[in-house]
Amino acid sequence: MKERMLILEDGTVFNGIAFGSDQASQGEVVFTTGMTGYQETLSDPSFYGQIVTFTYPLIGNYGINRDDFEAINPSIRGMVVRELAKHPSNFRSDLTLNEYLTSKEIPGIEGIDTRKLTRIIRSKGAVRAILTEAGAEVNVEEVVTKLQSTPLITNHVREVSPKTAYPSPGRGKRVVLMDFGMKHGILRELNKRNCDVLVVPYNTTAEEILAWYPDGVMLSNGPGDPADVIEGIETIRELIGKVPIFGICLGHQLFALASGAKSFKLPFGHRGANHPVKDLRTGRTEITSQNHGYAIDANSLEGTDLEVTHVALNDGTVEGLRHKKYPVFTVQYHPEASPGPEDSNHLFDEFIELMEANAGKEIQHA
Repeated sequence: MKERMLILEDGTVFNGIAFGSDQASQGEVVFTTGMTGYQETLSDPSFYGQIVTFTYPLIGNYGINRDDFEAINPSIRGMVVRELAKHPSNFRSDLTLNEYLTSKEIPGIEGIDTRKLTRIIRSKGAVRAILTEAGAEVNVEEVVTKLQSTPLITNHVREVSPKTAYPSPGRGKRVVLMDFGMKHGILRELNKRNCDVLVVPYNTTAEEILAWYPDGVMLSNGPGDPADVIEGIETIRELIGKVPIFGICLGHQLFALASGAKSFKLPFGHRGANHPVKDLRTGRTEITSQNHGYAIDANSLEGTDLEVTHVALNDGTVEGLRHKKYPVFTVQYHPEASPGPEDSNHLFDEFIELMEANAGKEIQHA
């Protein structure tokens, strides 16, 4: 067994056992609280550039299968677990987690105190770190200095968004899906409702989108700081009032910024499959799947045409918005789950109803 170190920018060092790739890797360390769904998590583009810590102690026990990926290639920089299952047991299993991460050149570390690491992240926020081989030749002070001087990446969406548009044909409503780092679960839900989907890159212009005469526009999830996605914000600003829009996660944040609101970075983010959210329209509470490090400043909504529709019960942050004048609504969480509860899956049906209610209305061109 090879030993591996996880070194944080504050100088904390965790020693454990290596699995996955042998290469070193640097990224922002975050934690997720999901008890299951590690395959969907590691393939979620919203984790681009991050080393993901799993708070649930045993990971890999049902292996890796062909069906549960949320992207063709994973975007995480590393994986941290308390215990790695060496012999998965599931009729769908094709590979062990170790085999899969090795094939994708992603390093992992097991056997460390993940509770201690999570407490550090909760108190200090997401921190930069490096996964590297253990050994006397590793100069921890030099590594820490390098980590502290390394600027945070800002090109998240550009790296995970497709370079060209592609169709996912159907015979129902035509939806242009702006892919900022889309989980495939979103596309599956639209396909399930027979939508005729065109997936487009993050920097597609409003003019190009409207040229397809869509019945609606979907704004996907994605990684990073929404303020960095200037092209997407400008496109959304031009689309508001011209076509029905449904935004999820990063798409929710970009819509808010395009409408004049502001975002801020959460101390340690919302990542997991057990986050309670209250729908202010119905008074109903739903358990949701979440993965984001930023949120919308509720105070910045004053003076905009936006109203809050959902709030997080854990910390009171904004979890849903609607436009007061135009057919647009967004949520911060993941109604397609993948992984997680499906309490909020009905929002896709609401999007279909929104498009139907606005069918036949002339679409203005940018």
